[in-house]
Amino acid sequence: MVLYSPHGRDQLTLLEREFERRRPDIDVRWLDMGSQEVLDRLRFERVNPQADVWFGGPTTIFDRGVHDSLLAPYRPAWAAAVGPAGVGPDDLYYPVYRTPAVIAYNNRLVRPEEAPGDWDDILARRWYDKVLIRDPMASGTMRAIWGLVLQRSIRETGDTAAGMAWLRRLDGQTKAYALNPAILDAKLARGEGLVTLWDLPDILISRGKGMPFGYVFPRSGTVVIDDAIGLVRGARHPAAARAFIDFVGSVDGQLIAARGVFRLPARADLPQDRVPAWVAAVEGQMKVTPVDWALLARQGAGWMSYWDSHVRGTGRNGR
Repeated sequence: MVLYSPHGRDQLTLLEREFERRRPDIDVRWLDMGSQEVLDRLRFERVNPQADVWFGGPTTIFDRGVHDSLLAPYRPAWAAAVGPAGVGPDDLYYPVYRTPAVIAYNNRLVRPEEAPGDWDDILARRWYDKVLIRDPMASGTMRAIWGLVLQRSIRETGDTAAGMAWLRRLDGQTKAYALNPAILDAKLARGEGLVTLWDLPDILISRGKGMPFGYVFPRSGTVVIDDAIGLVRGARHPAAARAFIDFVGSVDGQLIAARGVFRLPARADLPQDRVPAWVAAVEGQMKVTPVDWALLARQGAGWMSYWDSHVRGTGRNGR
């Protein structure tokens, strides 16, 4: 049974082992890639699907998969424990995690009181040439952050021009765009840049491995992604795929991911005495900014294409 996922080696290895321990009759294989890369690959393989489960990514990207008929209906055993936010049409996908975006920094080189406390703080002169960004074209997390910025612009001014101007200023601050999370981690740990925008679970996993990472939740609010899972249309191993989907969203599956790889559960019914303390701490610290996910699903691809063609690499032109 094959998974395509942006969740990274640590999480995928953990869940592979736990699932195979429960189901020794099923051999799990996975490919780790960015959210947009998963979508692109599923599109390319549509006439001859190679994957069974699409595991992870914002619902906005899953909606594009729905539009392209890449998913098959499946209502998981745990469906009643989540939603309705983040649930796809006709049972085509369901949320398994909530993934907050944070401002992260190298805490060997930046003291906590010096770290940017909000999105706009990253544009300060002191962070010039010290910002690292995961390549937004391949990353669902970054697309969600870009969407947050552009929707703020629409609310305040009526269009995206101010948001694109903000992203151009951020581009001017940016030392490098990292092709994948491993490169981002390495550059931040080496001090090639001092701050980044990324998702909380990856930062906590890396910190647990000894990397010098601190983080803050932006004061004005952050984006929290409904991170989804779905059955691939035409899957070669649909029964195994359904069993894996049921496992990931089960009470045990949610707690394993929360304890082992810092995933914030989507389920609201987990026994409180079994949920790790960090979950309650995060829920108490972060301020969530509402995002129009339907608008982002409709307009996001066009916004990203414009950013890539007209904003990326232009931020230093006026300096």
